[in-house]
Amino acid sequence: MQTFNFLQEYILENDRVRLRPLHHKDFELLLHFSEEQPELWKYSLQPASGSDNLKAYIDSAILGRKQETAYTFIVFDKRTQQIAGSTRFYDFQKNHNTVQLGYTWYGKEFQGTGINKQCKMLMLEFAFETLYLDRVEFRADAINQRSIAAMKSIGCTVEGILRNNCAAPTGRRDSIVLSILNDEWFGGVKEKLKAKIEIERKVSPQ
Repeated sequence: MQTFNFLQEYILENDRVRLRPLHHKDFELLLHFSEEQPELWKYSLQPASGSDNLKAYIDSAILGRKQETAYTFIVFDKRTQQIAGSTRFYDFQKNHNTVQLGYTWYGKEFQGTGINKQCKMLMLEFAFETLYLDRVEFRADAINQRSIAAMKSIGCTVEGILRNNCAAPTGRRDSIVLSILNDEWFGGVKEKLKAKIEIERKVSPQ
């Protein structure tokens, strides 16, 4: 069991993806997503569309790490040898031994390639098997059906809707809450996720 060290440069990887900490120097690596694919942040509470928004997005992510509340990764796709997007742990609750997983996005060319399940496998293994957390929570805009489907596909359980719970760029939003518990992970969720990843490998071999 490890205590999460926000100063450590954690690298999570398998044969398909590598997750490493996000740094300010990654601005240029992500800029083309920001400028050419603004629709990626349609449902985001902190859109990174446009260079100014991207800078603010990275600043906020790194500030979260300094404040020991969030840890953001940049996603590298080994299949294409390209940066694919970003994801993060956030809202660490040390007293409750929980964390949220989100702020996940991938460039359009990487969506539907199986990369999301690969990343979630690495992050959930780290959360439950290295940090021994009791709960990993997920949230999304309640009308973001693509994101909700992706979370359900990795084994999340829907808990309910938080009505009008937070400010969004276009006003207020309802947020759907999903989660995976430690005993659920070891009780079948991990094995089912591994099986889905293997099926995707056979359909789209690397």
